[in-house]
Amino acid sequence: MEIVYVYTKKRAEFGRQCNFTDRSAELHVDILPDPSLAENFIERNPVDSGIQCVQEMSEHEVNTERFETGSRGINHTEGGWPKDINPQEVEQVTRFRKKVEKDEMYVNTIHQLGTIMEHCIKQNNAIDIYEEYFEHVHLDEVEESPSAKTINVFRDPNEIKRTATHISWFPDGPRKLAVAYCNLEFQGSSPDTSMDSYIWDVENPNKPEMTLKPVSPLVCVEYNPKDSHVLLGGCYNGQIAYWDVRKGSQPVEMSPIEHSHRDPAYKAMWIQSKTGTECFSASSDGQVLWWDIRKMGEPTEKLILDPTKKLDMTKAQGAMALEYEATMPTKFMVGTEQGTVMSCNRKAKTPAEKIVAIYPGHLGPVYSLQRNPFFPKNFLSVGDWKARIWSEDIRESSIMWTKQYQSYLTDGCWSPIRPSVFFITKMDGTLDVWDIIFKQNDPTLSLQVCDEPLHSLRVQEQGRLVACGSHTGTTTLLELSDSLYTLQRNEKNLVTAMFERETRREKILDARHREMKLKERAKSSADGGKEKEEEGGEEPLAGDEDLYQKAEDEFWSIINQEKKNIEKKKDAEMDKADPGKQSPIPEDQEQEAAGEGEKK
Repeated sequence: MEIVYVYTKKRAEFGRQCNFTDRSAELHVDILPDPSLAENFIERNPVDSGIQCVQEMSEHEVNTERFETGSRGINHTEGGWPKDINPQEVEQVTRFRKKVEKDEMYVNTIHQLGTIMEHCIKQNNAIDIYEEYFEHVHLDEVEESPSAKTINVFRDPNEIKRTATHISWFPDGPRKLAVAYCNLEFQGSSPDTSMDSYIWDVENPNKPEMTLKPVSPLVCVEYNPKDSHVLLGGCYNGQIAYWDVRKGSQPVEMSPIEHSHRDPAYKAMWIQSKTGTECFSASSDGQVLWWDIRKMGEPTEKLILDPTKKLDMTKAQGAMALEYEATMPTKFMVGTEQGTVMSCNRKAKTPAEKIVAIYPGHLGPVYSLQRNPFFPKNFLSVGDWKARIWSEDIRESSIMWTKQYQSYLTDGCWSPIRPSVFFITKMDGTLDVWDIIFKQNDPTLSLQVCDEPLHSLRVQEQGRLVACGSHTGTTTLLELSDSLYTLQRNEKNLVTAMFERETRREKILDARHREMKLKERAKSSADGGKEKEEEGGEEPLAGDEDLYQKAEDEFWSIINQEKKNIEKKKDAEMDKADPGKQSPIPEDQEQEAAGEGEKK
């Protein structure tokens, strides 16, 4: 039924009726021109007027209010039954069905739908809709240039911003990531600074999915690969804590302060174990501690990072980075504040033997350390202004390294899918992607993520998504192009050959360096012996710097000699080609002749 409302009004209230008629134009006012006014004007000649042929457009911006979404569960139940019938009762359901099946409308509807369905079934039988017509034809893959695009940005929700110091991906797919927030500047935090860290849903940047509430700001956070509900965290005050997201935001248990680190716990990692409850942590206090989250009262084991292997706490080097590979459960590596990389074995017979090897890595702290997922003997270290690739067999120097950057490096890691690709973050806010098969001198892709320093980096297991954390707590989620996370043809063999070649080269150079060192020592000792016989004195041995300088001088003298030989050959060839040509007078002879002429 239509709802109609009729408006009524008296005719008198409308006013006088308007009547329009046609008539000729009438002249009401005629103003004659005044010649005196013309003196006040200047004639424009020529007259330029711009005409826009394109249709004029207007731009309008609207800043809408941010919409917050929330995830809630829904209980699905069987529907479509009348209110008086319980679908759980078999008798009621059977009685209702019999009643409906006897209805004429039901029978007619079934007949009508049956003919339509019969037609569709016959059509499907006649034509295979899933047939692949061009299955045997292979498309030529177009090589796209490496690129990355920003998918989402997760900002620290607090007013006082903190640094995103560490990122950990959810182990069961790229759905969530945990981010640790902490101000690492000594006494740089105000009392109002929040201590919370967050777990973010990848698709919802507006609000964190969960808040972690530690007693001290988290420096690092790590998901348990065996149980995705459990997270491990290292605090700024040195304590180690773990969370179970099913039990809320508060930590389930924490290590007591008296048995914890004395400095911030910069790295905490899970260990491959049957129970999935063992972990270990490292700090700038020079200790590595092993824990079992079932008993957090005290560490199960301890290692002091003393390079002299005397376990002297006063000589211990502070740890900044940890590396642990599940395929080698007893081995681990530590990157120190002094720039060295220590290779350790947990199951050594004595504590002094636990530090197996020391690599002289960088000029500053080692911020990142990771073994290549495909070639565990080769590992990546990031510190100062270079990233280096090492081989376990060579302790003196790295086998490959990046160019000297202008900006300080902050973090780095390997691609989990491609053995030749690794990522680096820098203080100028750029993310560099290196592909050592494609280019060794420059990064394959350099991306300006933000205008502030980047501090943390983590690549998802599938290799497609990269998360970068910045100085003000902004975590940027990037999606890489296919070429950067798709394994290339014959890539593993090429990388193997490259690593072996570079390792061989470094071994030859080290052997040559040792040989020169021995020769110099022998010569110095011989000279020293003669002088000792004559004067009773002793000459100090030549240092490494003198040896390097000598080798460099020898190298350049050989190069210069080769250049002279090439020039002489060219001159000889020119003389042969033109025998009548007078050979040039040397400069010294020419000056002598000029001097004699002046005397005369």
